[in-house]
Amino acid sequence: MTNGPLPTVSTAIADVLAERAGHLFGLMGNGNAHLISSLTSRGFSFTSARHEAATVAMADAYYRATGSIAAATTTYGAGFTNAYTSLAESRMARIPLVLVVGDAPSTGARAIDIDQKTAAEAVGVKTLTASPENATVMTQRAFDLALRTVQPVILAIPYDLATAPLLEQVELDPLPAKTAWLADNADLDHIATILRAAKRPLLLAGRGVVMDNAAAPFEALGDRLGAMFMTSVMATNAIESPWNLGIAGGFAREHTLEMARQADVVLVAAASMNSFQHRYGTLFGPETRVIRIDNEPETPHAHVDEYFRADIKTFLEALLGRIPATNETDTWRHNASEVSEDTFRSLGPVENPVEFAPDGRLNPRAVVAALEHILPKERSVVMDGGHFMGWAPMYLSVPDPGAMILVGTAFQSIGLGFASAPGVSIARPERTTVFITGDGGGLMGLADFETFIRATRKGVVIALNDAAYGAELHQYASKGLDPAAMLIDEVDFSAIGKALGAAGNKARTLADLRPLEEWLAEDKDGVYVLDVAISQGIIVEWMSASLAAGTSTSRLRPVP
Repeated sequence: MTNGPLPTVSTAIADVLAERAGHLFGLMGNGNAHLISSLTSRGFSFTSARHEAATVAMADAYYRATGSIAAATTTYGAGFTNAYTSLAESRMARIPLVLVVGDAPSTGARAIDIDQKTAAEAVGVKTLTASPENATVMTQRAFDLALRTVQPVILAIPYDLATAPLLEQVELDPLPAKTAWLADNADLDHIATILRAAKRPLLLAGRGVVMDNAAAPFEALGDRLGAMFMTSVMATNAIESPWNLGIAGGFAREHTLEMARQADVVLVAAASMNSFQHRYGTLFGPETRVIRIDNEPETPHAHVDEYFRADIKTFLEALLGRIPATNETDTWRHNASEVSEDTFRSLGPVENPVEFAPDGRLNPRAVVAALEHILPKERSVVMDGGHFMGWAPMYLSVPDPGAMILVGTAFQSIGLGFASAPGVSIARPERTTVFITGDGGGLMGLADFETFIRATRKGVVIALNDAAYGAELHQYASKGLDPAAMLIDEVDFSAIGKALGAAGNKARTLADLRPLEEWLAEDKDGVYVLDVAISQGIIVEWMSASLAAGTSTSRLRPVP
C-alpha cells in the first residue's frame, strides 16, 4: 500500500527543480499551477513576478550574480509570449537557465494555443517536452543541456499531462562528450613571438575569462609582459591589477582611451569584440595588431587580425610558459607611471565635473560620480537599458564581475531593469542592490517595481530622469526629426516608490543626495528611491562614439 499521493508529471519536475535549481522565479497560471504548488508547499525558495517578462529576467540575473543556475516558470500562451523578450535576451547573452512552461494539450492545440516550440526556435532556444514516461529524466536533461550549451532551455508541460501519474522512466541517450579545444603548439609559439616583441602590449579580458576561472593566468601573463589590462563590462574588476585601465568600449573613460590607443599589440581573451566593445572601431589605434582567442567559432571581424579557437584557461597557461619576465625598467608600465602617475586610475568625472548642465538640470556625470562615495561599497549594480546606462559603469566601482549586471543589452532592450533587479537581490542578499534606470525603461517595467521592493533586503533605486527617450532624442531630434514622441512627461519615481512602501526623494541639486546618504547611515533594511532630474543635453560617451561613427543605435542599447 502506498503512503501519500502518487507522483505526477508536475511533482516529478518539481523534485528535479528542487535538486538542481538555486531558486524558482515565476508567475502562476493554469499551465504551471501544480508545479509551483508542489514546490512552495515544501518550502522551496520561490519568488513571484508581477509580469511574466520578469520570470526569465530574474533567473537570468540570478545566474549573472552567482554563476549558479536558476529556473523560471510561466503558463502557456500569453504567459510564454510575455516572457519572450527576456528569453531572447538570455539566449543572446548565453545565460544558462531552465524555463518551465505550460503548453498545448498532447491531444492537440486549442484556439488559445500557439506553436511555442517554433517560436522558441526562432530565437535559438531548444524545447524539451515532459510526459509521464520521461518527466524526471527530461527535466534532468534540460538542466544538463542548459549548462553544457550555456544557454536557456525550455521544458514544456502539455496541459492535459500536468497531473498525469508518473510512469517508469525511459532512458535517454547520453549527451555527446564535450569538445575540448586544445591549443596548437605552433599557434602558441606564433602568439608568444608577437607578444614578446610588443613594446606596448595590452590584454583585454571578456566574460569567458571569468567563467573559465582563467583570471590568474591572464593577469600573470600581463605581468610578465609588462602589459596594460582592460576588461569587458561583464568582466568588470576580474583583473585586480593596478595596471587595469578599466572597461573597454563605450563605457571606457576618456583618459584611459588615450593609453589604450597607444597599444601596438592587443590580446583579446574571450570577449566578443562587438561594435560597442571596440567602440565602433576606435578603441585601439589604426596600426594596433589585435589577436583574439575564444572557444567560440570564428566570425569575420574587421578589427581582428588573427583568431585562434581554444579553451581559454589551458591556452593562457600554455602561453604563460612561453613568456619570460620582462625587464621592469623598460616596460610600458614603467614609462606610463613616470609620465602620468595614477592618471588612468582616477575615478573622478574628469570628462565634465560641473554640477549643472546649461539647461539648469543636473549633470549626470557629476551625480553618478558623487554616488560612488555615497553608496555602500559592498553593492551589486543593476542597470536597465537606455541612453543613461553609460555613466554607472564609468564611475561606479563594484566588488567583482558578478556585481555589474546589465540584462537587456544583448537584445538591445529597455524595460528589463525592474524585472531583473529582484533576481540580484535574491542571489546576493548580503549586498545592497543598486538599481539604475532611465525614465523610459523604468516606466515600461513598473509592474515589477513592487517585486523589487518585496524581494530586496536592502536596495537603492536611482532613476536618471531626463524626461525623454534619450537615445532617440540624441540620434534623431538632432537630425531634424520631430521630437514629440521622444519626450516623456516627467514622472517622480520616488513618489511611486513611496506609494509602494519605499523611502525616497527627488533630487535637483547635488545637495539633494544628502537624504539618501542619511538613510544609508541608519543601516536599516528597505529600499530607497532617488529620482534625479538630469539634463537632456548631455550625451553619454558610448552614444557620442556611435554618432561619430555614423552607427544607428535605435532602441538602444549597447551590447557589452
